[in-house]
Amino acid sequence: MAFAPVLHSEWLKIRTLRSLPGALLALFAVTTAFSALAGTDGSSDPEFDPLFTAMFGILPGQIAAIAFGALAVSSEYHGGALRLSLAAVPQRGRWFAAKVTAIAVPALLVGLVTAFTALVVARAGLGSAAGGLTTAEQVRGVVGCGIYLMLMALFAAGLTAVLRSGVATLSVLIPFILVVSFVIGDAAGTVADFLPDKAGQIALHQTYDGTLGPWSGLAVTALWTAAALLAGAWSVRRRDA
Repeated sequence: MAFAPVLHSEWLKIRTLRSLPGALLALFAVTTAFSALAGTDGSSDPEFDPLFTAMFGILPGQIAAIAFGALAVSSEYHGGALRLSLAAVPQRGRWFAAKVTAIAVPALLVGLVTAFTALVVARAGLGSAAGGLTTAEQVRGVVGCGIYLMLMALFAAGLTAVLRSGVATLSVLIPFILVVSFVIGDAAGTVADFLPDKAGQIALHQTYDGTLGPWSGLAVTALWTAAALLAGAWSVRRRDA
């Protein structure tokens, strides 16, 4: 079967499974709300970063992006759905590529819209405190944020294909991002820059000190994501449906 109809069928699954559009809506709502709240707290602190303050809502909002990727794949492991999918598309690699593409495109588009909206509402609250942001920095923040959210959704999707459980994936990634990553970051210094979430979030800062920059940080996150997707593709190809 050609790739286009396989992609279309996977897109229909994502569009019609209510929890998935709900996760994207939660991503937009949570991120925008938290960024708006952060934007009301301008600061005269010399270390104040107006871009990261404007994008602050991404920290809780990324949980919805992770849930989107995990749920999109874990739905295949309920009620024999994966057997039906592979019966229709025997080429497992093609099916998984279509699934990944159907996750990546809406995650990126919603991520870009979310980042732009968060920046606008936060800047309105920050007022003159955001006056130092250049157009290039704001564009980089929005684009980098959209790419980061897409990569985290795909990272969760790849891990879910390995674990075959959305609950297991969320049980691993959410505590890691909310707890472990901060603990390691405080204890390990620059080593923490190479964690999947920390590396990608460098693009959300106006200024950055350390080994990685905004785009090299996103490249590190992309490598983590690629590794998870390769492991997921191997699992789909080698393990019984």
